[in-house]
Amino acid sequence: MAGRKGTGPWDPYTGADLGEGEWIEYSPAQKAGLDAPRFCPECGRRRVIQVTPHGWTAVCSRHGETDSAVADLR
Repeated sequence: MAGRKGTGPWDPYTGADLGEGEWIEYSPAQKAGLDAPRFCPECGRRRVIQVTPHGWTAVCSRHGETDSAVADLR
């Protein structure tokens, strides 16, 4: 995904380019809020996810770290 072109923003669960109007089909876990967002909504790159008993952290190589407390998803 390096050098990915598109209009953005991207869906954090599927990586779909929302600016291009891509259709999104969420899994049951995503619909229930049980899955961590695996794609950066700013650039669409796949993020490194660490899941803990208290939530998750997601690190984008370009935009840094986000966690479930900041995203209000705990």
